[in-house]
Formats: sequence, C-alpha cells, structure tokens
Amino acid sequence: MALIPKELAQRVNRATRHVPAWPIYLIGAAWAGWLFWLGLTGGLGPEPINALERRYGEVALQLLVAGLVVTPLRTLTGFSLLKYRRALGLTAFFYVLAHFLVWALLDLSSASAIGREIVRRPYITIGFAGFLLLIPLAITSNAASIRRLGAAGWRKLHKLTYPAALLGALHYIWLVKGYPLEPFLYAVAIVGLLALRTRWTRLRTATA
Repeated sequence: MALIPKELAQRVNRATRHVPAWPIYLIGAAWAGWLFWLGLTGGLGPEPINALERRYGEVALQLLVAGLVVTPLRTLTGFSLLKYRRALGLTAFFYVLAHFLVWALLDLSSASAIGREIVRRPYITIGFAGFLLLIPLAITSNAASIRRLGAAGWRKLHKLTYPAALLGALHYIWLVKGYPLEPFLYAVAIVGLLALRTRWTRLRTATA
C-alpha cells in the first residue's frame, strides 16, 4: 500500500529516529506567546482579542489535523512519526485551552456570561463540546494511563480525537462570516482522514 519506495521511507525514519518531540512543545509555547505579544502591542489589528482568539483556534485545528495525519502517513508512505503524535495532540489542546480562556476571560470577562453564551449560541455549544472531548485525551496522554487503561482501551478512548476535531471545524465554519475556503478545508481533511481510518479498519477486520 506504500506510495513511495521502502528504502526511502527507511532512510527518512533513520534520519528522524534521534529527533526528539520536545521542540514541538517549545515552538508551540513560543508561538502562542508571540501571538499574545502581538495582541498586546497592536500587531493583530483593531480587535486584538477577537484576532487572538481566532488565531489560537486556527493553530489548534492545524495541530489536530497534523496529529490525525500521522497514522495514515505511515500506512501510505512508511514514514513513522508516531513519537510526535502525543506532542502534537497536547500542543493542540494547549491552544484550544488558550482559545477558550481568551474568549472567557478577555472577551466575555464574566463568569455568568460564559454559561449563558454556551447555551444560547449553537456555534459556541459545538466548540465547547469539542473542548470537553479533548480534556480526557489530554489527561491520559501519558504512559501511566496507557498501562492503566490497557492499550486497546486507551486507543478506543483516543478515537474521540476525530469527533473533537470535527466539532472544532464545524465551530469554525459556523463562526466565520461569509464562506471562506479555509474552515471547509479543515472539515474535509478531518472527514477524509476518518473515512480512511474506517476503511482500513474494515479491511483489517475482513482479512482477520
């Protein structure tokens, strides 16, 4: 099923074997800080809170999609980047949390308004549901949780990444005005990756 020569995939895998995952956390934190600094200094335009909220949400979706790509990439090309998937997922959660906090603390600035807005506005309800789905995934993204849940149980739990990402994409589509292409591209990518995973699961079941 691999789309590239096996020798090339092995060469790439050897080259990345000693490249750690921690720079993903460092770059993610640095970029979040830079965006926040731009918001403070006027670099995000006349509505810095809304712009910062939007940018954090966009980066979160990009990282979620990147994490979902890791397994299909290995299946189709032989490139094994599994050791980076946890860092991508946790950094994505960090950005979702930052997106939520900017909205709750800087945009609304009212604890009572948070619950009211979640209930009244469907696009916020959808986004918040996706955020809630990501919380148990972030909490269990460690070796101790894999041992406690068992590999099969852990994998089953982490399939929630797909509905969480899809809810995030729908939240983005509903949020923006007009019909810009980018939010729809995220949704199409997530649905496509889910379809690939479903197809491969059925094929493995049929040949088992």
